[in-house]
Amino acid sequence: MKISVVTVCYNSENYIGTALESISSQTFMDLELIIVDGASTDQTVSIIREYEPLFGDKLKWTSEPDMGLYDAMNKGIRMASGDIIGMLNSDDFFFDQNVLEKVAKAFVEPDLKAIIGDIVFIKDVDHSKIARHYSARNWQPAKFAWGYMPPHPSFFVRREYFEKLGYYKIDYKIAADYELLIRFLLNNKINWKYLPLITTKMRMGGASTKGLKSLITLNQEIYRACGENGVYTNYAMIYSKYLFKPFEFIFK
Repeated sequence: MKISVVTVCYNSENYIGTALESISSQTFMDLELIIVDGASTDQTVSIIREYEPLFGDKLKWTSEPDMGLYDAMNKGIRMASGDIIGMLNSDDFFFDQNVLEKVAKAFVEPDLKAIIGDIVFIKDVDHSKIARHYSARNWQPAKFAWGYMPPHPSFFVRREYFEKLGYYKIDYKIAADYELLIRFLLNNKINWKYLPLITTKMRMGGASTKGLKSLITLNQEIYRACGENGVYTNYAMIYSKYLFKPFEFIFK
């Protein structure tokens, strides 16, 4: 079994080295790294080249203009040859060196098509201090209608299901991952399970949390994603999730 990790980046010189270190340190050896760079104008490509000898033939990468984040992710998936696909953003990194080993062990079950786990958010200054724990332990597909999705960076799926069920829709700005997960986990009911594993450390301040305008766009796209997949919802249902968001934060 091979796991392909897809990393997309653009002008990520400040962070991509940390992401690549976390991939190279994985104890699971049968992995492939796909990097899709959107023609960065900083030192990102130079950093990728510095890591090429470390990965050898396990690395495939390209640097060219694209039509945005989800177009780049689709490019990476199409480049991948692994049995399992997982995403790692260029400004994130794996929780520890055993993540892919544990993911691979879960997929020993022949009927299992996907797993979801947990992620944590950190502040950029102190990687050891967890600000928020985003868990899928109690998540179920019925919660899509209420604006809840499992943490996308913890989603690993057999590659064949992108070919069968489609890729990320590139006309979404923020929530194409939400739409894809509805399509895979709810509408097509592929066999998935929750794995009690923190897969990823994410830095605070992603695209979906950059202020009121992004929040509005996110929820408009969640509403759209539900509608396109025949899931009834309304804005009162979607926005009600913010009543419970504070309980995800860890105060230390």
